[in-house]
Amino acid sequence: MPTSSAPILITGAGQRIGLHCARQLLADGYPVIISYRSEKPGVQALRELGATTLYADFSSEGGILDFIERLKAHTDTLRAIVHNASAWLAETPGTETSAFTQMFSVHMLAPYLINLHCSELLLRSSPADIVHISDDVTRKGSSKHIAYCATKAGLDSLTLSFAAKLAPHIKVNGIAPALLMFNPDDDAAYRTNALAKSALGIEPGAGVIYQSLRYLLDNPYVTGTTLTVNGGRHVK
Repeated sequence: MPTSSAPILITGAGQRIGLHCARQLLADGYPVIISYRSEKPGVQALRELGATTLYADFSSEGGILDFIERLKAHTDTLRAIVHNASAWLAETPGTETSAFTQMFSVHMLAPYLINLHCSELLLRSSPADIVHISDDVTRKGSSKHIAYCATKAGLDSLTLSFAAKLAPHIKVNGIAPALLMFNPDDDAAYRTNALAKSALGIEPGAGVIYQSLRYLLDNPYVTGTTLTVNGGRHVK
């Protein structure tokens, strides 16, 4: 059962991991606020379940600060902030700067500014948490997705810095997943190759991230940690 009546904010919760976690939190009795950039069926579904849904464009400082202002108009306290919003942009010739800038804004600047400006909301709740959803790719880098990997690695660094800054009242942790869910158009060859990269060789689904999130929310003695949820890719 929830230990606080304050809502949990999940950014980018219109689909996949964010949508699953928001649904589960609502089912477990937590008030939930989500951000979304585009209307998707999942956003409307969460509204119908009782979530507060706020539009947000994290691709610029102005968009981030506008979201923070509107968030504070809806609530003066937060139980947790889950930074799930993510951008996966192709780094093709001629678009490198634009792609890097946008992913930096979503993966690093938005969490940075939201954490700074909304820590006062978390301080009104006990317990209080920040959780950054990172990516297992930061463990070894990526020659094909350099900007994505670098900005997610920056998010890992924010976990450490904010854990130190906001202790002891606010715990700050991360979750770094690898493959969780295939897309409907992923062919059999791709699926076989992807599954072979991990020791466990399964498609676990979004539920493993909710389990990890609940562990971090419920454990009073964990901060500054990023949980690796990769099926044993690091031992293959």
